[in-house]
Amino acid sequence: MTSPMQSSRPHPALVFAIIFVAIFLLHISLLQLPYFWDEAGYYVPAARDLLLTGSLIPHTTLSNAHPPLVLAWIALWWKGMGYAPLVTRSGMLLVAAFSLLGVFRLAERVANMPVAIASTLCTALYPVFFAQSSLAQVDLAAAGLTSWGLSAYVEDRWGELAMWFSLAALAKETAIVAPLALAVWEALGWVMRKRGFVRELWKEPTTGGVREKRILMLFIPILPLGMWYAFHWFRTGYVFGNPEFFRYNVAATLNPLRFVLALGLRLWQAFGYLHLWLLTLGMLLAMLLPPLKDDGVERSRIAIPVQMIFLVVVMVYVIAMALIGGAVLARYMLPAVPLVIIVAVSTLRRRLRYSLAAVALVALAFMVAWWWNPPYGFSPEDNLAYRDYVVLHEDGERFLEARYPMAHVLTAWPASDELTRPWLGYTTRPMQVVRIEDF
Repeated sequence: MTSPMQSSRPHPALVFAIIFVAIFLLHISLLQLPYFWDEAGYYVPAARDLLLTGSLIPHTTLSNAHPPLVLAWIALWWKGMGYAPLVTRSGMLLVAAFSLLGVFRLAERVANMPVAIASTLCTALYPVFFAQSSLAQVDLAAAGLTSWGLSAYVEDRWGELAMWFSLAALAKETAIVAPLALAVWEALGWVMRKRGFVRELWKEPTTGGVREKRILMLFIPILPLGMWYAFHWFRTGYVFGNPEFFRYNVAATLNPLRFVLALGLRLWQAFGYLHLWLLTLGMLLAMLLPPLKDDGVERSRIAIPVQMIFLVVVMVYVIAMALIGGAVLARYMLPAVPLVIIVAVSTLRRRLRYSLAAVALVALAFMVAWWWNPPYGFSPEDNLAYRDYVVLHEDGERFLEARYPMAHVLTAWPASDELTRPWLGYTTRPMQVVRIEDF
């Protein structure tokens, strides 16, 4: 399933350094922002608890049972570099750069160097990925590790496959759907091969037992995730987080009407959200054109078995994220979006003579969407609207601290935490608040 070996490949460390410097410069004005929404409500308090007490179970916030990999990275980064929003966001940019390196490697292996460069650029500039790159949350890390896992999968690197998908599941529990979906796809391929049906959709094993080994390796990530949940149950009495978290994100979402509505939103987030539709539409229109030829030879496409793998992962994410998750947030789809981008960019390069201009147009549209809010519902964390939100709260709370330091402030979450926890970056000392619960 891999593409022919390129004559020369840049060293991964060089690619990583270039990516990190580029995204660091793009985010430099955002690095000292106080923590936003779920950062302040869960991830930063949980990582801070780990730093101060060594406990994987947070005690200054209710445990959501999210696996601890990213929180452990943040705590370790703080321990070495100090505690401050600038340090946190720089550490998350390292994670984002590593994730983009995974996208680059995957695209290079299944296509070629020009597709890898263009796909990595588009992924980095895609508004949801860009906004999440410096936020202390877990979805982008899970997306990057999933890309590394898929790269190992298409290269038949079994040990790496199990490692990367295991790490992805320990970054965000929902990342387990990718290896499980691939295991089912492999099993289906084994059945179809026995019956002689549509073999071209699956890679034919070169030696006996390869497919069985591949399926086995794809199930390995269940083990570390299961061990985490067993530990969480032992420490808290709950497997999947506190009861209210489970009710909101799982029990209350299993409604047929809600699933249908969420499914439509997930499809939109996978193929059209925040100007992604330009790339999807460009790909579909390019399919009407014949492949271009270089020196009489057609430009190569991503192998059909690889495209099917990408499609399986994308559609399983669409369905799974429509079933669970109380808020239908676009960041939950980050593991799937780079796959759409890679296939679309490859199609444009194969069939469109001015594909470079088309990719540049898409990249520009993504950058416009950093600041331009769409005419439909979206979350502030999906573009730089979150920056406006944080600055507004920061200005308001510093005004309160300067003018009314002894006042009781009637407010609701997240402002209640922002005012009472100076380590979130909004105030220099705790203020007294009267909380409006369930506001």
